[in-house]
Amino acid sequence: MFSQLKRSAVALGVSSALVLSMGAAATSAQAADTIHFAKGHISQHVTGKLAPKETGDWYQFGAAAGQYVVINIAPLAGTKETANVGVLHMPDGSYDGNKGGIVYQGCLPTTGTYKLRIARNNMATQGLTAGYDAEVVILPKYASQDICGA
Repeated sequence: MFSQLKRSAVALGVSSALVLSMGAAATSAQAADTIHFAKGHISQHVTGKLAPKETGDWYQFGAAAGQYVVINIAPLAGTKETANVGVLHMPDGSYDGNKGGIVYQGCLPTTGTYKLRIARNNMATQGLTAGYDAEVVILPKYASQDICGA
């Protein structure tokens, strides 16, 4: 998804550094809260608010290659803006994401720790507190086999 955005930006003459800053912003130096799944559960919600000058929050979770994942970001009740940009950083350094609604849906490429950055859409902000309610769904390997072929 971001690779498509990058290609489109290059075609339009927009700096790829500007596009990449959205996805690759200092992943190694960011502290991330761990998303814990209750025993037997396949989904977990995380909610948060970004103050007007905050750029994003980081979360992490462990998963295996071939597991099917869906990440959805929805508005948080009581906030005037939504932090609706989600970027999933893979253990191998690649990343994928989108803005609004389902920000990632697919089969994970490798086993390891995944980091999720939730950020505000800087082109649609009025500088207010931006909230989010993100749901992360990870199917177990046995339930992912038909979808992912692993």
